[in-house]
Amino acid sequence: MSTVQEIERAIDQLPKRDVFMLADWISSKVSNEWDQEIEEDIKAGRLDHLAQEAISEFRAGKTSPFPPREE
Repeated sequence: MSTVQEIERAIDQLPKRDVFMLADWISSKVSNEWDQEIEEDIKAGRLDHLAQEAISEFRAGKTSPFPPREE
């Protein structure tokens, strides 16, 4: 397996078009993995405390609309 430094040097040798294609692929991969991790955390209940806190703050009137309403 190559090191990050070796991969960086290899990327520096790529044509610009290939660099953009690689960047798109990496962005999609990271996004998909993040989505999967969040989904697993939700299913495992690891985010329940955050949801409960948000609901409590909403019920206590401690929230504001997003985006903020224009006056």
